[in-house]
Amino acid sequence: MASKRDFKLLDGGKSGKKRKKRAEYVGASEKKKKASPSGAHYGRGNLGFAVFLLILFALVGGGLFVMSKFQVKNIQVEGNVHYSQEEIIDLVLTDRLSYNSLYLSLKYRNRQIRDIPFVETMSVSVLSPDTVKIIVYEKTVAGYVEYLGRFMYFDRDGIVVESSETRTMGIPQVTGVEFDHVVLYEPLPVKDPSIFMQILSITQVLSKYNISTDKIYFNENDEITLYFDQVRARLGSDDLEEKVMRLQHILPHLEGERGVLEMENYTGESDNITFKKDE
Repeated sequence: MASKRDFKLLDGGKSGKKRKKRAEYVGASEKKKKASPSGAHYGRGNLGFAVFLLILFALVGGGLFVMSKFQVKNIQVEGNVHYSQEEIIDLVLTDRLSYNSLYLSLKYRNRQIRDIPFVETMSVSVLSPDTVKIIVYEKTVAGYVEYLGRFMYFDRDGIVVESSETRTMGIPQVTGVEFDHVVLYEPLPVKDPSIFMQILSITQVLSKYNISTDKIYFNENDEITLYFDQVRARLGSDDLEEKVMRLQHILPHLEGERGVLEMENYTGESDNITFKKDE
């Protein structure tokens, strides 16, 4: 019978090599755990925050630059007659952002301002970072008639383009024409539409010679009388330009007078003009 021997296994051999490799693997894993997570995440977090701050500062700085560089300081207004420059500016620059020319160029790019009484369109162009130009294209208003307590303005074709409770200076009232109703944006329903050509003709001639009349009156024969305060000038129906050209030299001498200036028979070659004072 074989005797029992006491012995212990030494490192080495097949079993020893397996334990050694396992120990080495465990040691390497522990080193990775100690070296990686907290430090790497902390570094990446700081980098992201720094990038965020950099972008934020760039946006704020860019915004401040745009606000100061493109601040509107000079405004040009062209084409306005019924509105003052200040009124036109108030219609365009409606908020604080509107005082930035870059914002204006984007807001009004390929867009025109509409729905303003007496204005067909308005365009806005940026001439330089601090200068903008507003061009006003007004409706061609020939005159107005009073209807139900309102002033109904019509264009050269007799189309009613505006209804207002206030009178606009520089536009003559037209009387002597008959109509029973008025519809906005439709022709004024007069008996003889050709009268609008006469209105347009006389207003164009008056404009040519820088004469402003308060009222244009047509009698039953379509003969024209112009009102200038307390002076009435009867022009008849023909040779209107000759009469208006002469009228511009006469009116200054009749300031403060009351009466009728009879020019129906004036032809330009004769001086057949009389003034009859009111009694």
